[in-house]
Amino acid sequence: MGADAQGPLTSPITSKNLSVIERSKQLAAWTAVDNHVKSEHRVIGIGSGSTVPYVVERIVMQGPEVNEGRLFIPTGFQSKELIVKSGLSLGDVDQYPTIDVTIDGADEVDKQLNCIKGGGACHLREKVLAEAAKTFVLVADYRKNVEYLGTNFKPGVPIEVVPFAYAKVLQNLHHALDCPQATLRMAVAKAGPVVSDNGNFIIDAPFSMERMKDPYTIMVQIKMLTGVVEVGVFCHMAVAAYFGNQDGSVTVKYSDGQVKTINPPQ
Repeated sequence: MGADAQGPLTSPITSKNLSVIERSKQLAAWTAVDNHVKSEHRVIGIGSGSTVPYVVERIVMQGPEVNEGRLFIPTGFQSKELIVKSGLSLGDVDQYPTIDVTIDGADEVDKQLNCIKGGGACHLREKVLAEAAKTFVLVADYRKNVEYLGTNFKPGVPIEVVPFAYAKVLQNLHHALDCPQATLRMAVAKAGPVVSDNGNFIIDAPFSMERMKDPYTIMVQIKMLTGVVEVGVFCHMAVAAYFGNQDGSVTVKYSDGQVKTINPPQ
């Protein structure tokens, strides 16, 4: 179902008073929905990030007759709240391990559509929903669009670890994997480390730009460390990424290397 079939790209909900960059993020999210969330899709994964409310908004605009009988599987608290508040039906991946399409945000996306996720400590569930999806699509703003991972997102690769193994994994990262700046992520509003929805700790491991040119190798090396639950590097998974630009346009990058520009509506 394309944009023409759903009506002009104007929203009764949020288009008024949005900044240019927010309108471009909205256009990116709406275009991703129009291109990838088809009326026949029944199970849809909803990710997290500042562009995702626009994803849900556009899905709602497809109409109650389309959304009736659909199930929406959230990656975390934010997406669950968006689904519930929008009047859409919640599902769970343990009931529906095959998802038609998942749309999610990203902390950074490289030229091959590899991405870093986990800035919000949800990357375990996010990767499960990405792998479960027949189609995985990313939506973000222009700051996340980079040639190599680690260009703008400086905290490093998010790593979820079981609590009793975090010191061992840190030592492995510092010495075996030559990442001396890897640190346990600490909470901001309380004393102690960040705890994921799964009860685990998060380590942030900043690797050099040169090593991040091969994110798949880094992902595998970290994943092989005993105590690691999941790594916030997603490789060879997304089919397309939509980026809202500063001038209001949208850049679309595809897994086959194609790049397109969508200009904002007049």
